[in-house]
This record gives sequence, C-alpha cells and structure tokens, in this order.
Amino acid sequence: MKATYDVIIIGAGPAGSVAAAYLQKQGKTVLVLEKMKFPRFVIGESLLPHCMDYLEKVDLVETVHEQKFQLKTGVTFYHQNEVCAFLFEDRYTEGWDYTYQVKRADFDKALIDEVAKREGVDVFFEAEVKAVKNSSAVQEVTFQYQNQTHCIAAKFIMDASGYGRVLPRLFHLDKPVNTPPRSAIFCHIEDQNRSNKAAQNIFVHAFNDNKAWIWSIPFSDQTASVGVVGDTELIEEFEKNDGEKFREMVYQFPGLADRFKSSKFIFENRTITNYAVSVDQLYGDGFVLCGNSTEFLDPIFSSGVTLAISSGYKAAELVDQQLNGQIVDWEKQYAEVLKSGINVFRSYVHAWYDGTLGTIFFSKDSNPEFKKQICSVLAGYVWDETNPFVKRHQTILEKLARVIKIQEGAPLN
Repeated sequence: MKATYDVIIIGAGPAGSVAAAYLQKQGKTVLVLEKMKFPRFVIGESLLPHCMDYLEKVDLVETVHEQKFQLKTGVTFYHQNEVCAFLFEDRYTEGWDYTYQVKRADFDKALIDEVAKREGVDVFFEAEVKAVKNSSAVQEVTFQYQNQTHCIAAKFIMDASGYGRVLPRLFHLDKPVNTPPRSAIFCHIEDQNRSNKAAQNIFVHAFNDNKAWIWSIPFSDQTASVGVVGDTELIEEFEKNDGEKFREMVYQFPGLADRFKSSKFIFENRTITNYAVSVDQLYGDGFVLCGNSTEFLDPIFSSGVTLAISSGYKAAELVDQQLNGQIVDWEKQYAEVLKSGINVFRSYVHAWYDGTLGTIFFSKDSNPEFKKQICSVLAGYVWDETNPFVKRHQTILEKLARVIKIQEGAPLN
C-alpha cells in the first residue's frame, strides 16, 4: 500500500473498474477500496450494447467475451397477446449490435480481477471507508482494512460505491426523488425450458395497467433471473408468506407459465424497496460521483450498468485532464453531459408507466425508421443527438402516441 495515490476509487463495481482501467492506461496510480468481498450478488443483470463501447476503450471487452455470458441481441416487450421485439442490429446509431446478460457476481469480479492485474492499480476488498476529508489540493480517506485503520492521501476521489453511496452519505448529498415509490422482488430460477430463440433475450411484460411489470433474464448456465417491479405496496404483498404470491406469478404468468412451471428456485426471493435515488451535486473540490452514487431511475430499460460504466469512463477522462493541469468545467463537461443521458432514460421510464410506450410499441402499423431510432435508445445510445428520439425525448413520444391513437381510432385520454 502506497502512502499516496493519484486517485482513490471507492467501489469495485463496473463504474470503478472502468475508471481504474482508464486512469491506469494514462499512467496514474490508483487505489480501489471495496467494502464487500467479491464475488458478491447484486442485481442489474441485463447489459446494453453501449456498455461494450466503453469496455472496448479500456481493454476490458475481451475479458467479458472470455466469460461466455449469455448473448443478448435485443429485447422483447409483451402486453397480453401482443408482442414487440427490438433487435439491436436494427438500430439507428452506429455501434455494437449485441451485448450480454450476466450474473453480476461473475461479471463484476471478472472486470476488477483484470484491472487488479495491471501495474499501478491496487485493489483492496473488505475495506470500508469511514471518513473523507476533501479540499481542492489533497484528499484524505480513512478506511478500515484487515482490522486496522488506515489514512491514505490522494489528489482526487471517485465515488463508484453504487448502492453504498459513500460520499452522498458522508457529505449529505442525497435529495428526494419525485417518482412514485417503487420496489422489486426477484429470484434466480432453473431455466431448462427455453422454447425458442426469443427466449434467449430479456422478456418484459407489463400488467396492472402498466403500473407493474415482470422480467425474465436468461443466463448461459440454463438459469434465469426473474423479478417483478411495481408499487411498493404491491411488492410487499408479493413478499408475504415467503413470497407465495410472487412464486405463483413466476409459475403462472402468461408467456412464462410453460417455461418455469417445474423449475426450482436457486435462491429465495429478495427485495429492493423504494430504489430510486438522486443527489444535489455530482462533483466538488477533489471528488466526483459516478454510477449509482449519482442517480438511479428504474430498472425497466436496464440502464443502470450502462450509466455506471459511461459515467465512470467520462469522469475518469476529466480526472486525468485535471491531474494533467488542464482546466475542467465539471458542470458543463460532466454534470450536464451525464444528466442529459439520464434525462433521456427518464422520459422513456415515464412513458413506460403512463402507457405512452405501450401505444407505440404495440401499434398496428409501426414506422420502421421510428423503430430503429427508438431501438438505439434501448441499446443505450442516449447521447446521440442526431437521433430525434434522443434530441426531442421530452415531447416526441407523447406526440407519436397521439398520432397512433388518432390513426387507430383509440381514445385520446
């Protein structure tokens, strides 16, 4: 352990791994502090193609390929007897046309293990940050590791602690969110009865008038992640009696009944309640937040890991520039850029729950070009402002849904 580092990164998840890999490539010394022992379970298992762009830039994409995770080539949405499939090869924005569905314990460990092999990166697991002193000149991090208290100095701190939200907690940066309280209940289950190629991609089916939805994410070992997202009250009902209602849903839900009717649960159902979070600021003197330490919207479009990886990469670029003596406008170059992508996803999240996207997805005569442009958003390319469904995200979905309703003679309420 060195006495000082260029950068201390809190958290060894995807955001931390990508940031550490980038900074190491630039010749910076990096210390990664991770509270947990890896591998460890975490939710957020369906990646988006845009993740692959960043993994490639930091020489981690081959590490991911080597794990032989379940290939993901698109996403299929269901509503009663209606089906809408998006294939990433039919997207508008140039980039990757596939990604993977991963058990995060394996994915996260593979990334950080590869980073830990690289000269200039020290990674300490079961190292819990207790205090942080920050200034424009030097940062001090106090942490518990191997039953001893250590205090290490650095020029910059990156918080990629995810749900741990270390700096938001220590610096009192959390702020309330304005979305309805939602929660999730989920499990891993045997998945031996995949009926067709479509079953290799994520299955998403809305119910309860779009206020809830069920997912199935297949893994390469013939197991799957299955979960339900909905109002917290609904999830609390599903959780009662050892998850009795949740199990019934998994075994009987339309489109999944034949698939899981005789399957065994790999582990008992787990829940995450009131998962949406946000912060007052994304940066300060000598520190920056990335990944779920910034904001988490909703799992509906699998945006979590994409935003984590992209924010880790974008923040690391700017940290490197600042350490090299360049002037960085953190508000314009980081906060505004990151928020622009988050806000695109936010528009789609709202449009999912109010039924707007359902009207578009299941229209009788969908426009192929519009579908390609929407597919790019679903693939994670939310910073491509040549895409009308990115640039005009705040209004275009509602306008398109209204036109579809008029064409199909549906009520405009």
